[in-house]
Amino acid sequence: MTIQQIKQRFGIIGNATLLNRALEVAAQVAPTDISVLVTGESGTGKEIIPQVIHQLSSRKHGEYIAVNCGAIPEGTIDSELFGHEKGAFTGASGSRKGYFEVADGGTIFLDEVAELPMQTQVRLLRVLETGEFIRVGSSKVIKTDVRVVAATNENMMQAIQKGKFREDLLYRLSTVPIQLPPLRDRQDDIHLLFRKFAHDFAEKYRMPAVKLTDEAVELMLNYPWPGNIRQLKNIAEQISVIENERLLTPEILRQYLPESPHSNLPAIVNKEKEKDEFYSDRELMYKFLFDMKNDLNELKKLVVEILNNNSEVNLSANQRDVLNKMYEDYQSDSPNNFLPSTVVNRDNDYSSSKDDEVRIIEDDYEEHIEVEESLSLEDREKELIQKALEKHNGKRKYAAKELGISERTLYRKIKEFHLK
Repeated sequence: MTIQQIKQRFGIIGNATLLNRALEVAAQVAPTDISVLVTGESGTGKEIIPQVIHQLSSRKHGEYIAVNCGAIPEGTIDSELFGHEKGAFTGASGSRKGYFEVADGGTIFLDEVAELPMQTQVRLLRVLETGEFIRVGSSKVIKTDVRVVAATNENMMQAIQKGKFREDLLYRLSTVPIQLPPLRDRQDDIHLLFRKFAHDFAEKYRMPAVKLTDEAVELMLNYPWPGNIRQLKNIAEQISVIENERLLTPEILRQYLPESPHSNLPAIVNKEKEKDEFYSDRELMYKFLFDMKNDLNELKKLVVEILNNNSEVNLSANQRDVLNKMYEDYQSDSPNNFLPSTVVNRDNDYSSSKDDEVRIIEDDYEEHIEVEESLSLEDREKELIQKALEKHNGKRKYAAKELGISERTLYRKIKEFHLK
């Protein structure tokens, strides 16, 4: 079947290259049982691709079930998809078949698949890998032969990074990815679609179809259409019902086009959430850096005081702690220690002619060349995570607790920094 025949059969309007490519791929994979993931912005018509795939496949005489994963409550979605046994939960008065059992031999379309809970994602992964599932409240394994086509308007890689979606499940679902273009990238199709919608609503409401002046067409082509085809259809219906004038000018059309930025609202919200997550992950790192800066400042004051006195200095308890800590850190890093080894010993026994007093021999002093320490947050974060893992023998649970972050965040950081 040609692309033009597919468009006529399923009522698809448009000649955009990206649209034609999406239909071409759908037609090529239809005879197979390959899982398909359809992506695109909300309102681009993603639901038509699974119908094309199903009707052009050998499963066309089997069941076709479309499931909106975002519309089913988390507590009941496992029961909806996989069924349940009598008494499996409160209100389960009898056994019930799930969609995967009903659609055996057919196709199931999972719309908004990114909204699936993690527990359901595990069950879905098993179905895709083995064709097996278990009803809620049962221990009996059931076999099914279902073609799965999924769709989402979310950035799946970002969902994986945030721990919202399983990476292995994404690769199972997107054996063949199909991307539908937004309406703003199909400018030549905008007027065609509007004319089709205007004609349909004219028949529905038994009135003459509305038309656009050339200036109104130009205004429509330059509008970003954040709601895509769904928004265009909605506006065509509003105008058909409300306006008495059948020839639309830019002034009339502009009343129905809300001001909208080129980037849609969900993208802005996601960026803000990502920003908040960035700061929550870095909060602990900033605290470590500020504490380290305070220790370094304290050490500098101590060294200056020692050098100014040339021979003796009284140490406070806090200065002794700082001196011990900094000396141990730097003793193994520098062949020429910036302080002689007689200043501090590991048992906190200070060599001096008086208690709490340190005598520095002038001959033992060697010039110290200060090397600026890296202040990279990423380097510090990587170093602290490595130390925590080593301290707890690679046990992520205790390392995460020590660092004050979640185990999931720690696992993501280990992968990000390629730590063992």
